[in-house]
Amino acid sequence: MLIDTYDRVATDLRVSLTDRCNLRCTYCMPEEGLQWLAKPDLLSDDEIVRLVRVAVTQLGIDEVRFTGGEPLLRPGLVSIVEQCAALTPRPKMSLTTNGIGLKRTAAALKAAGLDRVNVSLDTLRPDVFKTLTRRDRHHDVLAGLEAARDAGLTPVKVNTVLMSGLNGDEAPDLLAWAVEHGYELRFIEQMPLDAQHGWKRDGMITAGDILSSLRTRFTLTAEGDGERGSAPAERWLVDGGPHRVGVIASVTRPFCRACDRTRLTADGQVRTCLFAREETDLRGALRSGAQDEEIARIWRLAMWGKKAGSGLDDPSFLQPDRPMSAIGG
Repeated sequence: MLIDTYDRVATDLRVSLTDRCNLRCTYCMPEEGLQWLAKPDLLSDDEIVRLVRVAVTQLGIDEVRFTGGEPLLRPGLVSIVEQCAALTPRPKMSLTTNGIGLKRTAAALKAAGLDRVNVSLDTLRPDVFKTLTRRDRHHDVLAGLEAARDAGLTPVKVNTVLMSGLNGDEAPDLLAWAVEHGYELRFIEQMPLDAQHGWKRDGMITAGDILSSLRTRFTLTAEGDGERGSAPAERWLVDGGPHRVGVIASVTRPFCRACDRTRLTADGQVRTCLFAREETDLRGALRSGAQDEEIARIWRLAMWGKKAGSGLDDPSFLQPDRPMSAIGG
């Protein structure tokens, strides 16, 4: 069990498979990209599977989310999913992706054992997409979403970040589109994820702003805390249901008290929080010959020190100095 001093138990593991990405989203990284991790620093496929096995069989993890960077850039992704699906007990498995490449891999990922996907898409306008991501790949994301739905990687969730002056007016259109196509839309408040530290609290589109915009066209009925559990998204029924929309208010309404996550970076570090400034090395233990029991002990000790909150609700919050692409969302 991964328990901390606030009696929170981590059952959800986020695994970053790579720090690399084929987009250059303005809220994530500079246009020229970042200095990527050297290949020897990255966990190998076997090391990833081993750490997931330790987490599932010894530490009580029952849900695994593969992230990046962009996880579809990991050559061994399908094999990693297949091996993790063979674990006993079998964890629920999902993938957070930008959707590029999903059209050609969705069926194979489903066959390997992946349960569902989250796809990032911030706009319905190809020109705005190109401005936001610095790449002309909007059509590829839409094709990837369709392929995921057709392959049965459901519910297909769409993650959207709204920003003033770019896509801040699109909330109602995005929700109408998601309802039409059978996707579950989740708006995420913009967080300080950019390596260039350009994020500013002032002018951020908040959860309250998003809900006010949606209510100009839809009737939203709160699902209630009982349905939410430890999920980060507050959810609302759209026009009485069955469709739902979620809002993740990481900045204005933090959900740290119910957090059940532990994170593994692409280079084998345990992170207790996306915005933690400390890491605990598991890669070194793996490569020095540590047994599974010792790795589990190190992991438990790391999570025991988890802080009460992310600090995002503090106006004096300082952004982490490590690029978020290697940590995973």
